[in-house]
Amino acid sequence: MKNYILFASVFFLFARCEKELVFENQTFEKKTRLACKDNCPHISVRIPIAKDVPIVADSINKKVFSVLKEIVYFGEKPYTSTDYKGLVSSFIDSYEQLQKDFPKDSFGWEAKIDGEVKYVSENIINIEIKHYTYTGGAHGYQGMRSLLFDPNTGKTILQHQLFKDRNAFRAFAEKEFRNKFKIPEKGSINQTGLLFEDDTFHLPQNLFYTDKGLLLFYNPYEVASYADGTKELLLSYKEVNDYLLIK
Repeated sequence: MKNYILFASVFFLFARCEKELVFENQTFEKKTRLACKDNCPHISVRIPIAKDVPIVADSINKKVFSVLKEIVYFGEKPYTSTDYKGLVSSFIDSYEQLQKDFPKDSFGWEAKIDGEVKYVSENIINIEIKHYTYTGGAHGYQGMRSLLFDPNTGKTILQHQLFKDRNAFRAFAEKEFRNKFKIPEKGSINQTGLLFEDDTFHLPQNLFYTDKGLLLFYNPYEVASYADGTKELLLSYKEVNDYLLIK
């Protein structure tokens, strides 16, 4: 029995070494079937799909898809689609239904999603998702999402899990943020026109691991108006390594 268990363990390790997690970019596109001349509604999704290590890949792929459902939707609730083909079809179906309900109105819908594996180490995988959607109004919305995964399990790494002391890192980041954007060291963080909630500096929703360092990325509306765009702060690993648990 012991020999069998040993053999099974060795076989598992051998199989695990033989298979490495890989990503394959896949594209899903669809255009409206309704007649149109200019700005014909369409959607394009290019996304990295994890493969070859089933449990890990499945965990990553499910998370990425769930985030896409938060980005690509119309109405009050996300679509009930269970795959990317269904998701792009649901987006176009929403446009076509709206056009049938309001045939005299013009709607130039568009959605473009571009996902990419931006950073890989023994301890972390960082997938970047650039997105732009327009479903009417003065302008569309564009932004970036950062998804962090444990390469050994496929589980999502949450922001608080990155740091030895998140409060200490936040204090350091605020100092660097004020310096970059020329905000006086003392006084309101919003004194130059920013829109931090409760007038208190906070870390962005999205942190990116890059070859040059840790990127703090604030999407439009997060701490500034849409017209003011994004706010970014790149901190070298030399500056932040002492704060990081995961490198």
